[in-house]
Amino acid sequence: MHGRVKVKTTAQQEEEKRKEREKKLKIYVAARDACFAKRKEEIFDDEALQLTQQLLSSNPDFATLWNYRREILLHLETVKDENEVQKIYEAELSFLESCLKVNPKSYGSWHHRGWVSARLPRPDWARELGLCDRCLSLDDRNFHCWDYRRMVVKVSGVSVEQELGFTDRLICSNFSNYSSWHYRSTLLPLLHPECPEQASPHREPPLSPPPHSPQTHFHRVCEEQLLKEYELVQNAVFTDPNDQSAWFYYRWLLGRAEREEMISCVYVSREQERVAVTFSRPVHALSVGLLLVLDGQPQRVEWRSVHPHFKHSPVLICDLPPGTIHDTTNEHNLTVHWTEKHNHRECALYTGRTESWCRDTATDQELFRSELSVEKTSVLQSELLSINQLQELEPLNKWCLLTIILLMRALDPLGYEKETLAHFQTLKEVDPKRSAYYSDLCSKFMIENTILKMEYAEVRVFSISDQNLTTLCHLDQLLLVTHINLSSNRLQRLPPQFAMLQCLEVFEADNNSIKSLEGVYCLPKLEEISLKNNKISTLADLQPLASCPKLTHLDLRGNPITQTAGVESELAKLLPSVTDLQL
Repeated sequence: MHGRVKVKTTAQQEEEKRKEREKKLKIYVAARDACFAKRKEEIFDDEALQLTQQLLSSNPDFATLWNYRREILLHLETVKDENEVQKIYEAELSFLESCLKVNPKSYGSWHHRGWVSARLPRPDWARELGLCDRCLSLDDRNFHCWDYRRMVVKVSGVSVEQELGFTDRLICSNFSNYSSWHYRSTLLPLLHPECPEQASPHREPPLSPPPHSPQTHFHRVCEEQLLKEYELVQNAVFTDPNDQSAWFYYRWLLGRAEREEMISCVYVSREQERVAVTFSRPVHALSVGLLLVLDGQPQRVEWRSVHPHFKHSPVLICDLPPGTIHDTTNEHNLTVHWTEKHNHRECALYTGRTESWCRDTATDQELFRSELSVEKTSVLQSELLSINQLQELEPLNKWCLLTIILLMRALDPLGYEKETLAHFQTLKEVDPKRSAYYSDLCSKFMIENTILKMEYAEVRVFSISDQNLTTLCHLDQLLLVTHINLSSNRLQRLPPQFAMLQCLEVFEADNNSIKSLEGVYCLPKLEEISLKNNKISTLADLQPLASCPKLTHLDLRGNPITQTAGVESELAKLLPSVTDLQL
């Protein structure tokens, strides 16, 4: 046994660690209580500064202590000259660097550093940029550091060109740098904006900087730079096809320009003496600022959304005073002014007509595809060819498949419809966890294509049956539709947006899984509904139908509610206008 080092047992080690933790905790609690006591007594001295430093060095996420520390520093500003304040704040920056070593993503540390830098009499912005470079070299997705860097860049006057070069360096060293791709998306429209001659004449300049997510906002980058960006992205996706960062940026590059804020449709009905207005974006009924002028006379009307659940809606309606336009022997001219946007739309209601409308079609607005020039179209054709080549090498790559779908949508939604549906099926197989997302996205694209086909045929009938539809969208584009057939799909509900269908007369949705009819609300012209083989089980599910005054035909065969005793008499009370009920 002689000469051997005695090894402590695990129990002894744990006991010593426990005692050490208790000792540190007592010291920490004592220092904390001393800080709180000093702050309560409004003592802002050097001892308080040291106490907060001691505590924050071990726990830089103690927000109250950072607040107290700022109060101390503000007090010291009043009793020290500029040179002394400079030294105090420089020491503070050094202290903050030690805190960031403890936790590089400390909210409190980064916020305090921004506050200190803003108050420093003679800030050294080059040093701050250097700190950001070092932090991002350790973790290129540290969003606290990225936020701080943007602040430093703004106040120090670093040029957009320099920052774009900075993203070049980071991306080239690591294609999987999501933050750099995003930062690049905010810089490009500033440095390489779309030339006026490339822009559509009806579009206005952007009113605000792009939002955070690069795949959700709309760019305006000149074509020459777009070509370079496509090349950069291709290098990234061909290098690592499974990394999502570059693919998200690619989706941003393919994004559409903003739609002009405008009135896209005005509909007027003699029978209901009602006016419906469709906007290019959802608006608030109480603050939108609409003026209705009938035959040269402003009207006092109350605008409202089509469903009480909506605060904002792309469709608003109002009722005219009784007898205003009811007489079919009179002709009327109606104008709706959107005063906030200096936009208006006129609609003439001719003699003998019971309704009239004036609108822009989805085809006219190129609503469901990019606003492409000839040059961009040829570029996107080239991009589609390149990504198809990558897909041959990576046939099960979900990002590749999804990008091909988006390119096809941008180029020719109807022409590529068959290929798009096939790619969606493959996506669901290779990425089953996101199958529901792909189903909803596919449903959205099918609805868009059906709207285009409907408009080309110049009919007011909308039909998608037996297509595995899982969701409904773009219902504001169906304001004028009179007949809808959504049978044999996978729909589970009719959402509140369904109430936008103010002209709907016949609705078929047999063989779905519909449980809720929430959106069938106050549809003034609805006469017939067929809901065979769905999952409607209670009278409460059918309550919204009571708000449809013209409903006369209702088919509920194959629904669980038909097995309820006495359901026929209960439905007669709930829906007295229904004369043809099939159970």
